[in-house]
Parts: sequence; structure tokens; C-alpha cells
Amino acid sequence: MALFGAKKRLGEQLVDAGLITPDKLELALQEQQSTKARLGETLLAMGFMTAESFSNFFSTTMGIPTATPEDLKNFDPKVIEVVGDDLVRRHQVIPYAFDPDNINAIHVAMAEPNNLGIIDDIEMASGMEVIPHYSPQSELAIVLDKIYGDKSRQEAADQFIEEHKAEFGDLNDEKEEDDSVGEAPIVKIVRGMIQQSVREGASDIHIEPMEKSLRIRSRVDGMLQQDAEYAPAMLAAMTARIKIISGLDISEKRKPQDGRLTYIVDGVEFDVRVSILPTVYGEKTVMRLTKKQGLTQEKKFLGLYPDDEARLDGIMNNPHGIILVTGPTGSGKSTTCYTVLNELNKPDVNIITVEDPVEANIAGINQVQVNVKAGLTFASALRSILRQDPDIIMIGEIRDGETAQIAVQASITGHLVISTLHTNSTSASVTRLIDMGVEPYMIGDAVVGIIAQRLVRRLCPNCKQGHEATRQEKILLDWPQDKPLTVYEPNGCDICGNGYKGRKAIYEIMPISAAIRRVLHETVTAEKIEEAAVSEGMNTLRMAGARNVVEGITSIAEMVRVAYDMDAQTAANSSLLTEEAAG
Repeated sequence: MALFGAKKRLGEQLVDAGLITPDKLELALQEQQSTKARLGETLLAMGFMTAESFSNFFSTTMGIPTATPEDLKNFDPKVIEVVGDDLVRRHQVIPYAFDPDNINAIHVAMAEPNNLGIIDDIEMASGMEVIPHYSPQSELAIVLDKIYGDKSRQEAADQFIEEHKAEFGDLNDEKEEDDSVGEAPIVKIVRGMIQQSVREGASDIHIEPMEKSLRIRSRVDGMLQQDAEYAPAMLAAMTARIKIISGLDISEKRKPQDGRLTYIVDGVEFDVRVSILPTVYGEKTVMRLTKKQGLTQEKKFLGLYPDDEARLDGIMNNPHGIILVTGPTGSGKSTTCYTVLNELNKPDVNIITVEDPVEANIAGINQVQVNVKAGLTFASALRSILRQDPDIIMIGEIRDGETAQIAVQASITGHLVISTLHTNSTSASVTRLIDMGVEPYMIGDAVVGIIAQRLVRRLCPNCKQGHEATRQEKILLDWPQDKPLTVYEPNGCDICGNGYKGRKAIYEIMPISAAIRRVLHETVTAEKIEEAAVSEGMNTLRMAGARNVVEGITSIAEMVRVAYDMDAQTAANSSLLTEEAAG
């Protein structure tokens, strides 16, 4: 084996290279003992290192190349056969290619390519020389799950059906195997389903009873995709399993139920919110997946442009007032709220939140969980919170007029209030508060800034295709007709599947200035408010979407889907008709 002669452990090598401090290594090793994850995974999960810094370390310090996602997707199944499934699954590696220059060597992607023990195991099993390559464990897990996950779950489903043949027509037994039976078929199916969805970056899992099948779908980058299909007879056992691990009543099948659980996948902790709804063919289950650490990121990771970040900083610097974050479900509002809270969290500040549910725990912040059955609503909790000497209050959502009125009163009496609202734009948030019974002049005095946001899918950098923008596309993008512009469209490849990979937030940030307050006192329409804000430099969601199209981050179709503006579309069509008539 022609390799490096490294005798030090990975952690010591990283410290020697100056990539982490001894204190951070010690913290990571303590965390590793509880999670049982690899050290590299632990360092990534704790934010002490990035996949890029790992890649640079292995390539520059150790002389080990990096395997690309395309290498992993295009693996040669014959190489895996040479190594053996057992070894591949045990060590979580992907032997993906024979070396073209050496018939006795294979290329193997590993999360810890300097692990001589793993390399020796593979060389002994295959009788071939191993050429190690670095790949993040998250990328390895996605490919390994595609190789073995579907097969394993289908085998478990077949085993389950076989074991319940006698009662195949009536699988309504509410008994559930004990959690210690970790290898029971239904346990393996549910566990594998959650793991696969997490590794694919899904935000939701849908378990849907149909007339003749049980359909499993997941929402990846905001779009639903079908993952699996099972016999409908499996519904009762799968639902019972999910109810047990999320603390719900398995005997109740006629009423909706909501629960939650914590799940650890590849050393990363996820909060899973469970919703169960009775339908005509049985109970439909939706599980929402949220990475706990992902909600408490630094502001620089929100993806703000410098001008928008300056506006957000100006809003956050207010000592009191209301900051509203608006948008539809799944637009990233919670991430923005938690990021703002994290930024404002200081030892000399008393922060109290009231949420439904509490989505992430933040050290140094007092968080209250709404409990409607016990009489603890947003409004009642807020009244008590105001007697707790808070400096900053976070309200999970303003849902009614009573909560809105208390939030306004709290802001006027010297508190900074952060909350979310379900509206389509910043200006529409003002009219929504008015509809809830808040006087326009009170809104002008209380609200200091509104942030509207959406998530657009990123084009896959590996396969996106460019073309010269058409006349209509330039009109939609507010781009001069005489100026050339290349726009990109999705194509689809082995890495992304559908032309998109990942998402990016776009923002419409409106500080409540003196000019906007005058508009609120004179006339209150969403159009007038937006007009005043744009005249002061605010970027609308459509403008933010267009900016990302021009930079090649997303497509025009995605911009239209997420931030559709009927007036802009009408203007584009009208302009084209005028040009054609003139021509």
C-alpha cells in the first residue's frame, strides 16, 4: 500500500495544522462519546470546521484528493462487489471506480481517508490497493441510502407482510412491539424512511393512505416527490409506530393528533413534528423535519445582500418596537426569527419567547411553550411575560386581534417585540394588522420594520444551461433591451435529478421610516405603502428574485413561481403586443 505514513490521530493532525484549537477538539471528543459519530462528522455538526476546510486539509496536508458528488453518483457497482456489501455498510465508504492506470487498485471515497484500519480492511477483503479520496459523510450517506435503503425497506416490508399473513385483511391490531425490538420490520421501515428523507434534505414526510396503496412522499427543496409505495395493510402498524415514538395515543383513530420527537441522523439532532389526520382511507401522517442547529445560525448565513443586511441591522438596532417576519408556511420565517434572536442575545438582555411549538432551544433565552388545553395561549402568556421584566419578547405568531393589541402595547411601553405573520408582502402585513383591529396610527408608532421572505430553489451548478434572454424575459427582469443578458434554466443530472439543488432565501425588507408613517396617517393601502418603501430603496420580492436570476442562481420560472407579480406579467405582455403592433 503506497500511502502516507501518518501515525497521529485525525484530531491531533487538525490541531497541528491550526484548523481547530485543542479546546475545540476536547469539546468535539466529549460530544463524540455521546453521539458515537465519527470525529469528522462531529466537528462539522458543531460548526468547528466546514466540508471545504476538511477537503483542503486532506488535499494539501495529506495529499489525498477529494471525490466529487458526480464520482459518487456514477459509482461502478462491480467495485462494490469486489469489496463486499458488509464492509461498505459497516465502514460507510463508497468504492466507486477501478484505477485506469493500475488494474490492481480501486478508488474509495471515505469521510476519514487517513484511517489506516479501514483501508487495511478493504485491501484485505478485496485483494486490491486502495486509493483513498475524501468525501463528507453527508454525501456518502445519501448515496449509500440510495444503494441500500430502498432495498432494505422493501425487504422489511415483505417480511412484515409475511409475518402478518394470517391477518392481512385486517391489520388493525393496536399492539406495538417494544422499543427494544429494534430490528422488527416496521421499526426498520420507519427508521429508514426518516433517515433517507433527512439525507435528501427533505423538510416534510407524507404517509398517505390511498384506496389500493400506501404512498410515501417527501418535500425536497419545496417540491413533493414520491419515495416509496407499500401495501395498504401496513398503514395501521406504521401509524402506531409513529404515534408511540412521538408520544401520541395509539387507540385514538377518529381525531387529529399532534406530537413531536427528537431524532438523531448521522450525529445531527432533528426536531420532528408529527401531525396525524383521519381520512377516508385511514390516518394520514405528516412529519416536519427541522435541524435544531440550523435554526440558530449566524446572520451571515441568511444569504442577505449587503444593502438588505444594512436595512436589517438598522431595524435590529431599535431599542423598542415590533419587528415582523412574514411569508407563507415553509418560507424560512422561523430561521430568520431565531437568527435575529441569536444576534440580540446578550448577558445584559432579558429575552422571553412564547412559541407553538418551541422549535429550537437557545442558551440564555427563556422559552415558553403554548398549551391551549391548559389555558396558556399566546395572549395569556404575553400578559404574564410583561410582568417578567423582559427587554425583548418573541411571539411565535400573531394569529388574532388580541395578540396583536398586546404586542403593540408591549412595543409602545419600551419592549422590542419579534413575531411572524402570514402575509404575502411587507405592505400587506400593515393592512393585515388593521384587519385585526389595530389602528393605523398605532402601527406607525409601534412597528419598526417588516421582513417578507421566500425560498427559491438554486440551479444545479453542474448542469444548468444558459441562453440569451428573450424580450419578455428582460421585461420581467427590468433589464434594458439593448443590453445582453444570459439567463439559466434547469437541465437535470445525476447529482441533482431535476436541475435544482438546495434553496436560497430572498428578502423584502421595509424599515418603517417617517415617510411611511405619513402614508399610514394619510391613506392606508398596500400599494401606497409599497410605493413609498420602493422610493426609499426597498427591494421587492420580485426585484430580489430577478437579482438572483441575473446572477445565475435561480431560473425565471422559479422566480415567477415564488414571487409572481401579475402587474409585471401584464406589463411584459402589453409591451410585447405594443412592439409587435409597431413592427
